[in-house]
Amino acid sequence: MILWRLLPWVADAPVGGPGGGLWFPRELQGAGRHDNPALYGCLYAAERSVSAVAEGLAPFRGTGELSAAMLVRGGIPLALVELQLDDTSVLIDLDSPAVLADAALRPSQVATGVRALTQSYAQRIFGERPDALGLRWWSTLEASFINVTLYDRAAPRLQFKGATPLAPSHPVVLEAADVLGLSPARR
Repeated sequence: MILWRLLPWVADAPVGGPGGGLWFPRELQGAGRHDNPALYGCLYAAERSVSAVAEGLAPFRGTGELSAAMLVRGGIPLALVELQLDDTSVLIDLDSPAVLADAALRPSQVATGVRALTQSYAQRIFGERPDALGLRWWSTLEASFINVTLYDRAAPRLQFKGATPLAPSHPVVLEAADVLGLSPARR
């Protein structure tokens, strides 16, 4: 399975270290949707590149014109990273009504912005399903965008395929900007 990740990418960083494509930034986590840094690190990805970029640009939704500054975090330019997850990997599909019923979850609990709730079910699933490498869930930005949260136990089954530094003119950035109501930068 190909997954896409947006991150401040450092080209010469070790692939599993800070700024690398396979870095699980556990020490920086705690406020994210499925974070539980006392138990595991998370890597947030998406099944479509546009979803990964849209999630990263979401804080700027509706603010006007897309700018190069929106594609920088902590002084480091963002890149779109392609990852390969072993096809035999188990992901708990929170987009499946049967899985939601089995997990005693409602769709509103998956889509909520209440982090105490989303972190709680992620922690519960992590403990109850040691075979599961992560969660598959729909984006609250656009339901057809499927996101994936990988627990750090997925690392041995994950490969870094490459990274593409982003600019406001990149087609995926423009597509994500359109979803978010950001107008293309004027030349």
